[in-house]
Amino acid sequence: MKRRDFISTSMTAAVGSALLMNSGASLLAQGLERTQPLYFDGLTFLSGNKDDLKKSGLSGFVWDCSAGVMIEGKYVRQLTASLKSLAQTRKFLNENDQGLVLATKGSQVKEAFGGGKVAVFLQFQSAEPITADLEVMDAFYEFGLRILQFTHHYGNIFAGGCLVKDWTGLTELGFRAVKKMNALGIIPDLSHGNEVMSLDVLKTSKKPVIVSHTGCRALVNNARCTPDSVIKGVADSGGVVGIFSMSFWLTTEAVPTVDSYIAQLEHVIKVGGIDSVGISNDFTLAGDPGAQSVHNDNAKAVQNYYPWWKQQAGILGFDELPKHCVIPELNNVRRFFTIQNALEKKGYSSAMLEKIMGGNWVRVLTESLG
Repeated sequence: MKRRDFISTSMTAAVGSALLMNSGASLLAQGLERTQPLYFDGLTFLSGNKDDLKKSGLSGFVWDCSAGVMIEGKYVRQLTASLKSLAQTRKFLNENDQGLVLATKGSQVKEAFGGGKVAVFLQFQSAEPITADLEVMDAFYEFGLRILQFTHHYGNIFAGGCLVKDWTGLTELGFRAVKKMNALGIIPDLSHGNEVMSLDVLKTSKKPVIVSHTGCRALVNNARCTPDSVIKGVADSGGVVGIFSMSFWLTTEAVPTVDSYIAQLEHVIKVGGIDSVGISNDFTLAGDPGAQSVHNDNAKAVQNYYPWWKQQAGILGFDELPKHCVIPELNNVRRFFTIQNALEKKGYSSAMLEKIMGGNWVRVLTESLG
């Protein structure tokens, strides 16, 4: 699968590109009242097109800036590479003059929303760069890391992953890492973890826990998707479950639609309540580049994922090749507007929209980080 190539390309382009301000800035400059809710994305990546940030309508997002190398077909994040990447990302965010802001507190999102800027929270999609020395976490925290996954698909010294046949929970080091994260102010992220590990984290953490990007296993029975027990646990912790845009983990229907995405949001609401759901992406701001290159022809685009998919043979949900990878109507920079419009047509109130489109993320970030 070429997703890591997409992310790497996005990172390189982002650091070298001039990005424009959020569209809210021009509205405020004209003295006009902003009518859209605050939009926050639980995980996305810069596309390199200077217009995309403005078009997205976002006031904040989570950005994975971890780095590593491929080892035996698996992407392994490393201390030195991630430290260098984090430093480069921090430098870029601190020096850009286009509206991006390195955020370390949840309150900065509303400040960004009011000032036409975009608050960026830094994340690692695995705890591997921390190594066995938890004091390394202090250094990453000082550099701006605020969200940390335990695993990325596979097991490591902290926890078991989801794409293995035998699920295991937190290791002794993993339990200590949860407590360290709580003490520092780093939000635990269960994405890519299995149910056993996730429940271990939920039992241990004294602060909100999130799943930054996922689908619901009740709708797609795949190991990468989150079961109801974890959705409920995250909701009870005061956290948020973010629904991403990878359609093979959103619907088993042959043709993925916006309704498929809305059904995922509604399942989280059914299990955890309106305060527990958020929107994520897991592609670049502009969407999946591979799908866009073939005009969102899923029959062609999904073939990019087949080599990686076949490597997971024997894992829950990987017995058949997927028929699609994106929802065409959402595989573009204006996805948030499309999702909002679909929710409005279903009768969701403005108060509900505020929560779903970004308010729930802001609440968790503020409660956890200040």
